[in-house]
Amino acid sequence: MRKIVEMKDKVTIIIGVALCTFFLIVLATTLTRSMMIGFFDLLPVYILMGIVIVMMFYEAFIDKK
Repeated sequence: MRKIVEMKDKVTIIIGVALCTFFLIVLATTLTRSMMIGFFDLLPVYILMGIVIVMMFYEAFIDKK
């Protein structure tokens, strides 16, 4: 029974991280399509989203105390 609960938790974490990552990537690409916004205007956004995605994966999968 405990393994089933652990499996559900892992599946839920994977789905949540995948949906959040997909949302952030789509948000960044939507900003890129604007003609008035240049690459260097979006560079801080890309950097912050990259950091957020890495931290999210670290928190979900690596940081197990």
